[in-house]
Amino acid sequence: MGRSHGHKTRDKNKATLPQVPKNMKSDGRDVEFSLEKADQDDLEALARSNAADARAKKRQKK
Repeated sequence: MGRSHGHKTRDKNKATLPQVPKNMKSDGRDVEFSLEKADQDDLEALARSNAADARAKKRQKK
């Protein structure tokens, strides 16, 4: 009996793990954000986030 006979079942579970449907995945953005309740720190964070998104989109096009 060779080494491979003892290790065959080690990776069996990888193919049977459940996958998350696309409609249940989130993009990580907070949907409860309100500009009316935002303070200066929130607005600055929003501006930084938009700038980072723009840089990422620019990088993807290259």
